[in-house]
Amino acid sequence: MAVAPTPLQLTRLGGRIGALVHGVRLGGELGTETVEAIRTALHTHKVIFFKGQQHLDDISHEAFARLLGQPVGHPTVPAADGRYVFELDATKGVRANNWHTDVTFVPAYPAASILRAIELPPYGGETVWANTAAAYRSLPPALKVFAEHLRGIHTNDFDYAARLGLRPELAENREVAELFRQVFVATAFKTEHPVVRVHPVTGEKTILLGAFTQSLVGFSSDDSRELIALFQRFVEKPEHTVRWRWEVGDVAIWDNRATQHYAVNDYGDEPRLVRRITLDGDVPVGVDGQPSRLVEPADPPRVAGIVPAVELEELALPRA
Repeated sequence: MAVAPTPLQLTRLGGRIGALVHGVRLGGELGTETVEAIRTALHTHKVIFFKGQQHLDDISHEAFARLLGQPVGHPTVPAADGRYVFELDATKGVRANNWHTDVTFVPAYPAASILRAIELPPYGGETVWANTAAAYRSLPPALKVFAEHLRGIHTNDFDYAARLGLRPELAENREVAELFRQVFVATAFKTEHPVVRVHPVTGEKTILLGAFTQSLVGFSSDDSRELIALFQRFVEKPEHTVRWRWEVGDVAIWDNRATQHYAVNDYGDEPRLVRRITLDGDVPVGVDGQPSRLVEPADPPRVAGIVPAVELEELALPRA
């Protein structure tokens, strides 16, 4: 039986991104009006936070996620506990300390991510989010026109272990990180996305780049790196960001179509364990109306972001 809708009380955390939601107990029993209010807040503030959600486990985490959309597994890394839960365990070398949008190496990458904190270091380990719609709006007019005509190649086939921020002297971590990298790139994907996509709900133009972007179509490797860095500087401007200091039981939900994020790796060998569920996304469309397209593999496996969720459900195929 659904509980009565809870009016959403918000505290804004930044001028362009971020809000703290008060008075909501997350779970699969939330009323429709409350869920719609959460969805509206998400599209408005790009990332929203909930404190005191220690009651959530993998089952109730997924039940809540289903109210917002269709959960999907990671395209290449098997889930830990639960069909759709993706675990990020720093003790196993998994540290996403680079600016990225989740899983952009597949065409229909996740629409949103829901992350809950399980175990945290005594210091550090914060996460920073950036508003890529605000970043686009801040571009000079000439750069806006230029960006709207660019296409980027996104891939998971890169030296992931080197980007995890591991201390090289820790042989055990190096081995675990290498194993994770091998799983991560077991199927190598390449997807061509517009550098500026149109958000399907808000209509905003957002910059679609981040750590999975390997190159820009029509440009050399050197020129691609310089151009990507140019646009990334606008994404990473402090005024476009919000930084969250985690406590156990915190939950963050972000609009993956309008943000990038960065998990700060400043806590040494201390444990940091968080779990994420992502929601099925749509194929991006550029300002010119051209959609993203899968470049490789030519015969892709039937995984999240490649085959529509409804088809997978009909065929009873796993998404991770």
